[in-house]
Amino acid sequence: MDSQCSSSVGSRGTPGGVGNINSTRIESYEAGEKKGISDVRRTFCLFVTFDLLFVTLLWIIELNVNGGIQEQLMKEVLQYDYHKSFFDIFVLAVVRFAALILAYAVCKLRHWWAIAITTAITTGFLIVKVVVSKLLSQGAFGYLLPIISFILAWIETWLLDFKVLPQEAGDEIRYLSVQSAPDREPLLYPGGPVSEGQFYSPPESMADSDEDLDDKHNLEKPIV
Repeated sequence: MDSQCSSSVGSRGTPGGVGNINSTRIESYEAGEKKGISDVRRTFCLFVTFDLLFVTLLWIIELNVNGGIQEQLMKEVLQYDYHKSFFDIFVLAVVRFAALILAYAVCKLRHWWAIAITTAITTGFLIVKVVVSKLLSQGAFGYLLPIISFILAWIETWLLDFKVLPQEAGDEIRYLSVQSAPDREPLLYPGGPVSEGQFYSPPESMADSDEDLDDKHNLEKPIV
């Protein structure tokens, strides 16, 4: 019975299992730190790249639809007109891409101010352009390019503010807690593995003491 109790306590109380789990978690977090950029941040950077490529593709399609790339480039770039040209929407996408990649991929910024500035500039510019310019009279692309650019900018803001920054903050807190866990383990297990000698039953006395025998004799005497 004692051997079973000691073996079960030893299997549960041995800090080796806890140490292995903690060391594995520490190694995984250290590997994440060595990568230099988290998975969720890399996903955000890929979406920013998709934003630029998608707006560029729509602009190229618009150039082809309205009479050919070379002719429309001359009209929209060299003869730029704020009221009719889509070139400024493409430039806005390039500026947004460069600012966000520089802030969150190169500088690894952990704050929302950079994307707040780019989204505010994008939103204000697109609203003014739609109200003042004559894009809505130029067919489907007059609606499509401003709306797509507006939606993508706000999706980037949501992705960073509600996914990237909170998840990275949570990962950092867990990493610090795992690092501090080995320092607390000696307090929980100061003596290492529990040995069988620490669990024993005190031996029962084989003979009663003299005082106990006298008490028994006194109790056995008849009361007169």
